[in-house]
Amino acid sequence: MNIQFKKGVLELLVLAMLKKSDQYGYDISDAISQKISISAGTVYPILRKMKEDGLVTTYLSEESSGPARKYYKLTPLGLKKYDSLSKEWVSFMSITKQFLEE
Repeated sequence: MNIQFKKGVLELLVLAMLKKSDQYGYDISDAISQKISISAGTVYPILRKMKEDGLVTTYLSEESSGPARKYYKLTPLGLKKYDSLSKEWVSFMSITKQFLEE
């Protein structure tokens, strides 16, 4: 897949996953990499930037089988960002589809 396509949609994919539930960073990376070829560390800078921008918060969760894991949780601002980006994406895809079908 074209790398520019990936760069444009990764933030939206991360937000979409966090909209469904709080997520562990590795789980986000793993789920995306099962459908889109990305390197293992691709998602972490996105999550870090989202935290800096107030789109997500983090918390540690104790696991019985190992060390505490950092989970990411969408904030109300993050939910607004998801809504905005998803609407933009749908519009963009619709316009793109029109050009491809001409």
